[in-house]
Amino acid sequence: MQKTFKKTVFATVAATIIAGSVHADDIKVGVILGFTGPLESLTPAMAGGAEMAFKEVSDSGKLLGGHAILPMRADSTCIDAAAATAAAERLVNSDKVVAIMGADCSGVSGAIAKNVSAPNGVPMVSPSSTSPGLSTIDDNGVFFRTAPSDARQGQLLAKIVKARGIDMVAVTYTNNDYGKPLAESFINAFEALDGQVSISAAHEDGKADYSAEVGALSASGAKALAVFGYVDQGGRGIIQSSLDTDAFDRFILADGMIGNSLLTIDGDLSGSFGTGPGSQSSGAEIFNTLASDAGLDGTGMFVAHSYDAAALIALAIQAGGSTERASIVANLAKVANTPGTVILPGELAKGLEILASGGSVNYEGATIIEFDENGDTNGAYKELEIGDGQFNTVKYH
Repeated sequence: MQKTFKKTVFATVAATIIAGSVHADDIKVGVILGFTGPLESLTPAMAGGAEMAFKEVSDSGKLLGGHAILPMRADSTCIDAAAATAAAERLVNSDKVVAIMGADCSGVSGAIAKNVSAPNGVPMVSPSSTSPGLSTIDDNGVFFRTAPSDARQGQLLAKIVKARGIDMVAVTYTNNDYGKPLAESFINAFEALDGQVSISAAHEDGKADYSAEVGALSASGAKALAVFGYVDQGGRGIIQSSLDTDAFDRFILADGMIGNSLLTIDGDLSGSFGTGPGSQSSGAEIFNTLASDAGLDGTGMFVAHSYDAAALIALAIQAGGSTERASIVANLAKVANTPGTVILPGELAKGLEILASGGSVNYEGATIIEFDENGDTNGAYKELEIGDGQFNTVKYH
């Protein structure tokens, strides 16, 4: 069915209350991310971004006349669909959350949407699930995302690679719903620009040794390697093995590989580059300041997208004047899109007041949100390059 327009240790404990004591009038919202797994170095800051928005709303005292939001964390694992589904079921059926901020990785988001959220009518807003396949998932209209689809990222990255004078690349990708579609998008776009892909090969996460994979990639003759994987798993292993064997010394990266933990790898990554969602908007600048004041790095991958996902859930609750799940689903696109007063980070109290008085808001947030009929947003990207031991933003696209 096509969508209608609207549309720490967590290894054994899948859902945990993290925001103080529970009050009867607290509104419970799930925060389900991969606190363990291949993105575990990214998710604490992502959760912090979401909870920053929830705290801003709660501290304002303006949500439904003074209610607070109680975030309920759960571990998606990023890669184990069964575990993610079980964690989401506990959030929905035991903790009675009214909405879910998450999940993170595309495969687990799809599993949760189809098996838990859609049957129960629970709205989901993912800050980082980027698979193109999620645009048309059979979700009963409950799934939204604040990160743009990889259909666009692959095309943009191909243009950047060609613009840097690279005409031949080897490609490796994590063999799942994230890596494979992203690799296909990049390869199709790169070849359309007369670029040559010497080899395209999947890799599995969780292996101790990637020398065989790297050997095959290197034998293809390419000097640059595009790695569409995870910063704390197989993608990191591929890069480390490449450096250890002098197979490659320049890497092309997508969002799943952009994280400070990659900079701790044994070897020099200078000159490697990639893309990740991010904007140069006034909302982004405001958010970075607010995040810094809260002890977070607002420029971290998907941190701003997590804040925006949480903010949209709160505004949708206020717009419908209800914590009913169906009401939240019905109002998510309404608070995100024109017309209405533009709302930026740090202005959630203002947005709540406008909605309470019967007005409308257009939440642009930190990442320039505007939902289409599939619950997707076009967003913006930043081009990053590693130098002086850090990721540096070269330009915005």
